[in-house]
Amino acid sequence: MMEISEDSLFQSVKEIIRQSREKVFRIANSTLLLTYWQIGKLIVEDEQQGKERAEYGKYTLKKLSQKLTSEFGKGFDYTNLSNMRKFYTAFPIVDTLSQQLSWSHYRLLIRLDHAESRRMKIF
Repeated sequence: MMEISEDSLFQSVKEIIRQSREKVFRIANSTLLLTYWQIGKLIVEDEQQGKERAEYGKYTLKKLSQKLTSEFGKGFDYTNLSNMRKFYTAFPIVDTLSQQLSWSHYRLLIRLDHAESRRMKIF
């Protein structure tokens, strides 16, 4: 009789831990996506400075990358900052982001050529 109770307790605790981990992952993923989207937006706005098209060199993005990497470590290299820029450009309305997808998913989607193709892949 004691084993059944211990097993039931274990299963209940295990389920609470599993659900909590899932929740933390969803919140972290959502926050990360929003952070990268906002960084991309700032980069695009800085590039364009109110103009329709950017007259922006790679130098500024490389310098930003060096400073951010120095301050925050990995994750802010030139390639990732370029991906954040593309992320914002591909999905300029934050409400269109799916919280079901991770940053890895979005990095794949931004490689697609057409906006319509991206929308079809998400929905």
